[in-house]
Amino acid sequence: MARHAVMIVCMARIYRVILPVSDIEAAAVFYGKLLGETGRRVSAGRHYFDCGGVILACFDPRRDGDHFDARPNPDHIYFAVADIDSTFDRASKLGCAEIEPQVTVRPWGERSFYAKDPFGNPICFVDEKTIFTGQRES
Repeated sequence: MARHAVMIVCMARIYRVILPVSDIEAAAVFYGKLLGETGRRVSAGRHYFDCGGVILACFDPRRDGDHFDARPNPDHIYFAVADIDSTFDRASKLGCAEIEPQVTVRPWGERSFYAKDPFGNPICFVDEKTIFTGQRES
């Protein structure tokens, strides 16, 4: 009887990213307006937004019954968007804690802007036509 080698390929994928917030109601409004969708409340302290198959999970630990405070993420979450200029305009009007003065073309070719949400989380929006994934076109 012949032996056949079985190869199992397991490719992990990111399906949810936690975004700590100190006020789930304000986060739902802020990200709803910024992302252009209402999202959905899944618990007292969690509000989910579907971002192209990855869930952005705004998480208010106190509101969810946990005994610790939300602390901002240490580094940026990157969003690819179809209309970077409209996204920048919305972000500029929504009360970001910090935001760059304009959309900028980066040395690696991306058109983007960096900001901090009202909860101190660093975020970046990139024109989807210019995203850089580490590989240069030939």
